Amino acid sequence: MDGRLAVIGLGSIGSMALWQASRLSDSVVGFEAQTPAHGRSAVGGDTRLFRMLYRGTPGLYPILVKSRKLWTELEEETGLDVLSRCGGLFIGGGDGPYISDLLETTRANRANHELLSRDAMAERYPQHNLRPDDCAVYDPHAGVLRTDRAVTAAVSAAQANGATVLENTPVDGLRTTARGVEVRSGDRAWTFEQVVVACGGWSRSLIPENLRANTETRRLILSWFLAKDPSEFSPNRFPVFIRISGGRSMYGAPSIDGATVKATLEARGARTRTASAVTRELTAAEISETTETVSEFFPGLYPNIVRSDAFPDLYTVDRRGLLGRLREESRIYLATGFSGSGFKMAPGYGAIAASESLGEPPLDNLDFLRPRRFGS
Repeated sequence: MDGRLAVIGLGSIGSMALWQASRLSDSVVGFEAQTPAHGRSAVGGDTRLFRMLYRGTPGLYPILVKSRKLWTELEEETGLDVLSRCGGLFIGGGDGPYISDLLETTRANRANHELLSRDAMAERYPQHNLRPDDCAVYDPHAGVLRTDRAVTAAVSAAQANGATVLENTPVDGLRTTARGVEVRSGDRAWTFEQVVVACGGWSRSLIPENLRANTETRRLILSWFLAKDPSEFSPNRFPVFIRISGGRSMYGAPSIDGATVKATLEARGARTRTASAVTRELTAAEISETTETVSEFFPGLYPNIVRSDAFPDLYTVDRRGLLGRLREESRIYLATGFSGSGFKMAPGYGAIAASESLGEPPLDNLDFLRPRRFGS
């Protein structure tokens, strides 16, 4: 036996699962096909949004609460600034479904929030060009996550706790044996008591057919724009945002480099053949819609994309992740398929995966994430 637990993939979720598992066991090994936080993984793109307000699926809120606590612990444990707590704005028509659905879930969770009228929003955050019927919900606990720094911090913390990391070791397959789970990479093999699969868009080769039939790899685009006055878009003046208004939608983050602002089309994940086949360049249609949206939403940004990229992630057909064992008696645990929205909750998901895979009783009220919802 080569260890008690193997974590396959050290990206968004896997790095956090390794960190949390290293707190529970001194016999944990992480496998990474390249290096942690490499530029072609779903971690790429510098930043992701953290937010406590979420429309639909109230069961995610306890995971968000746990994640917020763990982001702070990761910063304290490593001395790295991972989460810039700048607040968050969710903008849309006051009578539209986006704000209505968001408020319904927010109030069901009794989450802290503030409803801003159009006038209040315009006074406090003049960077946004609002429509007459727009309003906003403010999240005081939201912020911007530094993705590469977060993953690197989690892996370093795990190693400091005694975890082993095998870089440039792509896993070709898994095989359950009488003793455990055999992990294969090229002509090498290891055996572990338990395995967590957390390799995002690359997970499809390691999951059974019934789950492959209910998942797909999608390409997520990101874009950045130059600010006319960067001070107006600094974290202390410009919260993270999601805006779904009048047929247009966009999300983004403040400037972390003192020059550019991330502003990206929301919910635009196009299907791609494999995670490794993602086209990095934006299409003409993507460029056109992005620049048109920025031109309307942000007069303070030059409406020309100065940087863009694209990254893969694994989506499920119901847009909810896969968190749990393949079957009750299985030694293989999935922590993947979070459909473009996993990073904010990565430490919470990682903590659940680590504790349950290492033998702690399964948590209640997570049926909406369990792989068994797609059959055995």
